[in-house]
Amino acid sequence: MLDLKQILVALCITFLLALAASKDEDILWMNYHIHVTNYLPSGPNGEPSLLLNCKSKTKDLGLRAMVKDEDYTWDTKVNFWKTTLFFCHAVWVNHKEIHFDAFRATRDEDRCMVFHMSCLWAVKEDGIYFSNDHLVWTNAYPW
Repeated sequence: MLDLKQILVALCITFLLALAASKDEDILWMNYHIHVTNYLPSGPNGEPSLLLNCKSKTKDLGLRAMVKDEDYTWDTKVNFWKTTLFFCHAVWVNHKEIHFDAFRATRDEDRCMVFHMSCLWAVKEDGIYFSNDHLVWTNAYPW
């Protein structure tokens, strides 16, 4: 007959195997919504002014060509170890480029809970701005 210690060990192993088998960032926690909105002026013929490529360690979201006022959104969850990270490479066509962390669990888990579990980013002519409430914007990554 199994004793309590053996049952607890078996449950712990089962839990860890379930975590390891997950293909997503995590299956247990709440979704966070990341928004990146382009406020750069479009080109003379309306062509995209921003090229944006965001990815995590395990998921590349692909390259996006964005026109003015276009919003790019994706969801993620914070993994068990709180190492979830999505980073982006933003290119203002024919001007500048920058890398920035769009979601870092240790920084954003609490601050992005304020406004519907959302991290809001705005790409402007002087940098990449962050807000967690759509009211106060901070230039977190100047060009």
